[in-house]
Amino acid sequence: MHKHLYLLPIVVTICAAFALVDEVDGEYLIGVGSYDMTGPSAGVNMMGYANIEQSTAGIHFRLRTRTFIVAESSQGARFAFVNLDAGMASQLVTIKVLERLKTRFGDLYTQENLAISGTHTHAGPAGYLQYVVYSVTSLGFINQTFGAIVTAIEQSIVQAHNNLKPGSIFLNTGDVVNAGINRSPSAYLFNTPEERARYTSNVDTTMTLLKFLDSASNRSIGAFSWFATHGTSMSRDNKLISGDNKGAAARFFEDWFSFSNNSLSTRITKFSTTHDISRLTKKAKKIKATGGKPCGKTTSQGFKVRKNDGTGFVGAFCQSNVGDVSPNVLGAFCTDSGKPCDFNHSSCNGNDQLCVGRGPGYPDEILSTKIIGERQFEKAMELFSSATNLLSGKIDYRHTYINFTNIEVHLNESTVVKTCPAALGSGFAAGTTDGPGMFGFQQGDTEINEFWKQLRDLLKEPSKYQVDCQQPKPVLLSTGEMFEPYAWAPAILPIQMLRLGNFVILSVPGEFTTMAGRRLREAVKETLISNGNGEFDDETHVVIAGLTNTYSQYVATFEEYKQQRYEAASTLYGPHTLSAYIQEFTKLAKAMATGKKPADIGLLPPDLSSVQISLLQDPLGDSLPPGKRFGDMEQDVAQPNGGSFKNGDKPRATFWSANPRNDLLIEGTFAVVEMLQGGRWIPVYDDDDFSLVFKWNADNSGMYGLANIEWEVPEVAAAGVYRLRHFGSSKKTKDSPNEYYTGASSAFTVA
Repeated sequence: MHKHLYLLPIVVTICAAFALVDEVDGEYLIGVGSYDMTGPSAGVNMMGYANIEQSTAGIHFRLRTRTFIVAESSQGARFAFVNLDAGMASQLVTIKVLERLKTRFGDLYTQENLAISGTHTHAGPAGYLQYVVYSVTSLGFINQTFGAIVTAIEQSIVQAHNNLKPGSIFLNTGDVVNAGINRSPSAYLFNTPEERARYTSNVDTTMTLLKFLDSASNRSIGAFSWFATHGTSMSRDNKLISGDNKGAAARFFEDWFSFSNNSLSTRITKFSTTHDISRLTKKAKKIKATGGKPCGKTTSQGFKVRKNDGTGFVGAFCQSNVGDVSPNVLGAFCTDSGKPCDFNHSSCNGNDQLCVGRGPGYPDEILSTKIIGERQFEKAMELFSSATNLLSGKIDYRHTYINFTNIEVHLNESTVVKTCPAALGSGFAAGTTDGPGMFGFQQGDTEINEFWKQLRDLLKEPSKYQVDCQQPKPVLLSTGEMFEPYAWAPAILPIQMLRLGNFVILSVPGEFTTMAGRRLREAVKETLISNGNGEFDDETHVVIAGLTNTYSQYVATFEEYKQQRYEAASTLYGPHTLSAYIQEFTKLAKAMATGKKPADIGLLPPDLSSVQISLLQDPLGDSLPPGKRFGDMEQDVAQPNGGSFKNGDKPRATFWSANPRNDLLIEGTFAVVEMLQGGRWIPVYDDDDFSLVFKWNADNSGMYGLANIEWEVPEVAAAGVYRLRHFGSSKKTKDSPNEYYTGASSAFTVA
């Protein structure tokens, strides 16, 4: 775990600052909630890199939904904001969540006042979006991924709703240092010098944080922050489920707060004085592996270090205008020569696959994830501890659906242009420095060779209208004109504004580049101020919540679009996409400022659940070598030569294991580190800890499953006797009932 999380003296000295403030009357009802959404951790393609070879094979740490709800009164205006440890929101997920909420709450939460936003981790299971282009590499729709996400969103909203109580909300902002660089700097330079001169950086460095304070106890219950950096610290070769840097920041933040309130301190403070290590080692040698034993469906939940009873502190790190922002802050280099990549094309002698970005922990991607997560966490901790700007004023929201394929955009009084049906350019196929794409493509390509044209035309030859409309993008996939076996890309998109006093969230269904986001924020703020009759002023704070409510890829500026790097090639609706967003959002902003509702034009996105294709097969059943039980040791912990493990060592054990897709063990754990305390085994780390990794794969024969549990002993781990434990669920056949099991390794000591 992050070393700062458990430095008790530091926490004690600032405890009053971050948890207690001058008592204030609660103007709002506030509630927070969180729920486990970790999907299938074996054999399921991962969402983000579109790499068909990247399938889940374990868990680095778990994925969660995190929700806050604010309301003016029990029946007054309200909205709910959900942050997902997922690549992006999904229209189908939103539709099904709204159906469940209507059953529970009637019309209290609707498409108007619910926002569901993804962190953009590229290390979560795929198969939960309804359009074809987003499910090709996952072999279609994966109901298990989809179900885990929908249920987690529902449960986190229910928690937040049930937790509503009078409270106050504080706003704070500050700059995050070295947590993101522009991965398409040559495209950014296409923006005018006059516009670029207004900014000190080619990325946005501002983090905006809301702090939620319960009035009755005068203690904080949560914090949500927005900051732009990609969830690509974990590479396209990674196979462990991970919340990436934003999920890591959330884990560090929540643990920091929990430790200060003693809910996690037992694993640090117990036995933290000097021990007779020799005596402990002798004791550990007598404790052998337990062998596999049956247990109950929910047994692993009792071994969780962080019990989710709905009352815990919730710390969320939300995404913003992330389009061209990479966490690989050392820059992009050629893997063959070690030299910087070509500036304009991000390639190496014309080969895009050799140009790869480096994170701050290079070549260790987990270390890079930790460092970028720490940088966000540390800034959030600082903003949280010093937040004094008390929000007040009305809660409001506006929402509308728009067909983005044919919007008439009024650039000025005499110039009207149109958006286009969705299309992807050849620069899309090149990928980015965070995750290179296919050989034979480069970012900035403005032509397609005949070979790829012929392959493209086998799927769908773009219409002349499309080719002309998308210029200068060379159309590689005309997804907006492709409808077999069902729609390849979205046409109808939601846009949304949420207001909390003078704080406004813009829910956008894609990834705006840095400059695109700046233009949108500025246009909305100007509209609010000029139409708001004094309700809005220069202190009005506007943030972009990216990848929200559905997903429609990227939004580059008109100028960036000319170069056709990855972000521009992935700007679906043509060169005037950003202008269309600005036009439609300013309409919403004017409606909000004047107290009017946008015109209902009767558009709704389709529900394509009935036509989804699923080619991924369910696990067929589990088998074991003769004489073995699930939970038995395949390879016990190897005792170190010195007799004890030390900080930084990695004790590991391998268990005979069934496919983890049999049961996701939601709010449970596949792996546990137990510590012997007072004659009892106490769980001190689980598979939601950064230091404990659960890996699953088949053995060399391909017939039997193996669970490998590896624990990197943290600096703060107390000296004592430990062991590793595994939980799982097996099925004799595809349709047989689940049988749950557990097993523990032999004991070992940490000095």
